[in-house]
Amino acid sequence: MSNLDINEVLAALQAHCGESIQLIGEDSQAALLVMPERMLEVLDILKTNELYQFNMLRNLTAVDYLEYMEIVYHLYSLPLRHAITIKVRCTMEDSTVPSVTKIWPSANFQEREIYDLLGVDFTDHPDLRRILMPEEFTEHPLRKAYNFVANTGEKR
Repeated sequence: MSNLDINEVLAALQAHCGESIQLIGEDSQAALLVMPERMLEVLDILKTNELYQFNMLRNLTAVDYLEYMEIVYHLYSLPLRHAITIKVRCTMEDSTVPSVTKIWPSANFQEREIYDLLGVDFTDHPDLRRILMPEEFTEHPLRKAYNFVANTGEKR
């Protein structure tokens, strides 16, 4: 698979994992949205299956949309030279997703940063603790609700 066709990847993954995966966005912004309960399975397939070989976690970030939190995984296949974006959503009240450090150890510090600044809890992370903010700081400063309160003094 030299040229990555995201629709082919979607069809193959849906055949294996069912409707817990869908295509969102278009063209260069296209991504696969994966349900949290199937996330580790899908990411493991993308890394280990010879058709995909996404052996590099290029970047891991999160976005606060007020209604939900979206965790974004940018994957790259060094042997096949193609990239894909995977997104997982969780509620603001229960911002929890599984850690991918067992699949890509390089996720360690990136997950810690997301935990520290946005408050996403990565289950089974080997050392989930603050990385930038002091340990006694109880908030997550990149959450939009935190910034609203900090700037206006009002609870949101």
